Amino acid sequence: MLLHVPQVLTAEALERCRTLLTTAEWADGRVTAGSQSGQVKNNRQLPENSAAAREAGALVLDGLNKSPMFLTGALPKKIYPPLFNRYDGDANAFGNHIDNAMRHSAQSGQWIRTDLSATLFLANPDEYDGGELIVEDTFGTQSIKLPAGDLILYPSSSVHRVEAVTRGARLASFFWIESMIRDDAQRRLLFNLDMSILAIREKDGDTAPAVQLTGCYHNLLRMWADA
Repeated sequence: MLLHVPQVLTAEALERCRTLLTTAEWADGRVTAGSQSGQVKNNRQLPENSAAAREAGALVLDGLNKSPMFLTGALPKKIYPPLFNRYDGDANAFGNHIDNAMRHSAQSGQWIRTDLSATLFLANPDEYDGGELIVEDTFGTQSIKLPAGDLILYPSSSVHRVEAVTRGARLASFFWIESMIRDDAQRRLLFNLDMSILAIREKDGDTAPAVQLTGCYHNLLRMWADA
């Protein structure tokens, strides 16, 4: 499932993140790359333990926790502490790769299985040329370039890349999610069911069928969840 989650960050949180990233010191992005992806990765990244990364990461996590669509779509069990990257100048692209299946967080000391990958855009599309996130999976090849503050969620098993930035700077946060629902098809079914229930409740209220469908949702979640 490919899911666009709008306005994860408030205007104030977005402005603060952009300020932190504008004044931060950047490092070679290959520091978090695997053996294959390191060969095609050419960008810059905030050091994970820098003060700027920690403050901006807390803002991102706060936004995620307040986003019903993100929580419903991801059903997160663990979230890797958000990282931040920059594409511009000579460090401007990331070739085709698949994310590592497991990630170890230096901040939490935990291993996280990467069921879902997320990119939260922090620069508006008119601020840079190129920089599209290209995701290839069963849903076809998708080219993604979202407004600042919006997030794209996609399976970590997808082949993806970032096209070269030819003008301006592409700023983003990226991270991975271990979901309570490991299987993408099950997660998509639960998301569609939940969205349908919300639409029915908004139109007709808490009718008996709405309550029954809600029960089906939670019983499926109870059956499939690894919490």
